[in-house]
Amino acid sequence: LANSLRMRPDRVIVGECRRSEALDMLQAMNTGHNGSMTTVHANSPRDGLSRIETLCLMGGVELPLSAIRKQLASAIDLIIQVKRMRDGSRRITHIAEITGMEGETVTLQDIFEWEESAQGAGRMICTGYVPRLVERLREKGVELPMNYFSTT
Repeated sequence: LANSLRMRPDRVIVGECRRSEALDMLQAMNTGHNGSMTTVHANSPRDGLSRIETLCLMGGVELPLSAIRKQLASAIDLIIQVKRMRDGSRRITHIAEITGMEGETVTLQDIFEWEESAQGAGRMICTGYVPRLVERLREKGVELPMNYFSTT
């Protein structure tokens, strides 16, 4: 990650954050590398944030947890949760937006959630929340129909 940042990329894509590179990734995301992506193993969007916090703390840098959380809230727009289902397939189960901070807590808002049926099948349902990211996309010329976020 450090070597790739020396090449002055527009964005950074890291296959998986497993160690202290999580802090480097957050710092890159907060210093002009918009559109960057990484993966982290966790059981839910909220657990993913906790995992990134833990990975950052493992780096040996003496940062308070509140500083790491502020970096998280500033760097990450969306969390897309992929889960392995009982049949072995993988499905997107959550799409959530980080909405900021409340006190010392990073706040999340679900946009879409997987609703499983009794037969093991299911579907993505919209929560009705329109993400703030829509406005930023609109400013870049990307129009999303508002019915994408309708609960009907």
